[in-house]
Amino acid sequence: MWAASCLASCCAACACDACRTVVSSISRRSARIAYCGLFALSLIVSWILREVAAPLLEKIPWINTFHETPSRDWFQTDAVLRVSLGNFLFFTILSVMMVGVKSQRDPRDNIHHGGWMVKVICWFLLVVLMFFVPNEIITFYESISKFGSGLFLLVQVVLLLDFVHRWNDTWVGYDEQFWYIALFVVSLFCYVATFVSSGLLFHWFTPAGHDCGLNTFFIVMTLIFAFIFTVVALHPAVGGSVLPASVISLYCMYLCYSGLASEPRDYECNGLHKHSKAVSTGTLSLGLLTTVLSVVYSAVRAGSSTTLLSPPSSPRAGKPLLPLEKADEHEEKEKSKPVTYSYSFFHIIFSLASMYSAMLLTGWTTSVGGSGRLVDVGWASVWVRVVTGWATAALFIWSLIAPVLFPDRDF
Repeated sequence: MWAASCLASCCAACACDACRTVVSSISRRSARIAYCGLFALSLIVSWILREVAAPLLEKIPWINTFHETPSRDWFQTDAVLRVSLGNFLFFTILSVMMVGVKSQRDPRDNIHHGGWMVKVICWFLLVVLMFFVPNEIITFYESISKFGSGLFLLVQVVLLLDFVHRWNDTWVGYDEQFWYIALFVVSLFCYVATFVSSGLLFHWFTPAGHDCGLNTFFIVMTLIFAFIFTVVALHPAVGGSVLPASVISLYCMYLCYSGLASEPRDYECNGLHKHSKAVSTGTLSLGLLTTVLSVVYSAVRAGSSTTLLSPPSSPRAGKPLLPLEKADEHEEKEKSKPVTYSYSFFHIIFSLASMYSAMLLTGWTTSVGGSGRLVDVGWASVWVRVVTGWATAALFIWSLIAPVLFPDRDF
């Protein structure tokens, strides 16, 4: 018995050491991915509590302070917002701590990349603590989350524009016939997909026999934007390319579809989800997965975008696979390097994403929806997506004409 106990203790110690080693290795090499994983965990926790925590919250006196107990939807929304607030505070605190980090020699660089056990514990404690704060704070957080979500969508748009222009510049820079053909093929595919999608949207969201002028307006406006993109990009004064125009056209059409698909299920012009009062687990899971991938994309792009984050002196070259210097010399040189992206802005993205995910899970309102199981459904969600598409169009057109209007400035 004693031997078995010793063996179990040794195995547990070895397992703990192995876990610490793995966590340490991940934190040094893939900190951004680890933060994405932590955000995904917060989203899963929000989803689970949204489904199961309502009966428990009804019994907590400092949460259920009402003379008449609200509906189950209110407690579902409250659970999501409290987890989101804890997540928001965690990343905001990290963002404030990382302000001004310019060199890997800065001690805060180690905080950003290491100490994962401590950070996970702090995240957990913050989330738990949010279930002890008064309802007034949660109500205030819900109000500002709508603005924070809009900022998150705007950051995504800027990162997408940066990516598309760099993609085009890279292929044009090869100055070879193959890459010019590839530009034409990709652009043609995007334009065909844009117009085919518009036909499907007319079919799904403007059913015969109903007055669906608003949906028609949204779709037609998106098509007009696609036409304007092409005309401006091909104007001799701009000298642009059709690749960015075609990709942004397809993205705006996707935002239009996303907005129309978020219309209430009982809306007569929503032919795609006609009179559907609930969503399946698969659809719900797909929506959450899309959110996670969206945040991961924004976070990773934030670590490499030259438009938003990186100082001019930041090195972009990859590290050699086989270092030629001695280990100590190599480590010293690594520490003296400037950081390759803004740690502070990186964490701000996750703060805004926490607000955005909370709005998705609560339908952008104080109620989760008619059935309490709908995600990202309601007129607020529709207008958020549509306005984001219009903002995308405006920013893209500005990115094309700004160098012409202000030739002396570096864009």
